[in-house]
Amino acid sequence: MSSDLHDIEQVLQTYFDGLYEGNTSKLARAFHPVAHLFSAEDGKLEDMSQEQWFALVKGRPSAQSRDLPRRDWVVQIDRAGPHTAFAKVHCQIPPRYFTDYLTLVKLRDGWKVVSKTYHTETR
Repeated sequence: MSSDLHDIEQVLQTYFDGLYEGNTSKLARAFHPVAHLFSAEDGKLEDMSQEQWFALVKGRPSAQSRDLPRRDWVVQIDRAGPHTAFAKVHCQIPPRYFTDYLTLVKLRDGWKVVSKTYHTETR
């Protein structure tokens, strides 16, 4: 299982890199194609498909292109078994700061994020 932890950490690093660079190819390597992103806004559940999210990422300047500071880290990884895991991570695209809860599953082609539930703060 220690190699699984390393593999999960690699997926999370790919996610951080893709998010910072605005690189949807990297994000696609970390996320399963049917992954969804969830958040709550004014007491209402927001549900975004990966396709919708990638369109947003492509439509905005990346943090890297704006020379914004990079600060992303893993808070916690919890594995429930050989094929399921959960990660709590922090990342930023100033002025927005994110706490993400990522659910991962291990498939034939490795670990993939299947859902992201996030909270955003603006500073």
